[in-house]
Amino acid sequence: MPKTNRIKVNRDKSLDYASVADNFAKGAELAKEFGYWNAAGVLIVHAAIAYTDAITIKVAGVKSRGEDHAQAARLIQEVVALDETGQKALNKLRRLIEEKNLVSYSGEIYQKNDIERMWKLLERYRNWAIEILGI
Repeated sequence: MPKTNRIKVNRDKSLDYASVADNFAKGAELAKEFGYWNAAGVLIVHAAIAYTDAITIKVAGVKSRGEDHAQAARLIQEVVALDETGQKALNKLRRLIEEKNLVSYSGEIYQKNDIERMWKLLERYRNWAIEILGI
């Protein structure tokens, strides 16, 4: 299998990407408070992707390149030695990425229960990411 499309990024930028992820997560929390369910969903997905970029930058000095966010999940698998906990985290990331097109472009109206489910996935993924990032 060919290597995932990636670009080099200085490892020092890892915490900047983690900060962006936190910013997206906080935005999702605000959107949830006001019942902007689809907006919250988009921000949840982007938070997960930014945490992924932070991890791959810290571990390997690279991040996924392009619009196909599934590549970010493949890249994390390529550069991070995943134990059982890491595999579970990767599955959560993949589930969130699968939601991206639905929440963003399908015209599907998300409801509170959809976002609560996505939020739970993000929280679990974020906890793993923070452990890997050492923050």
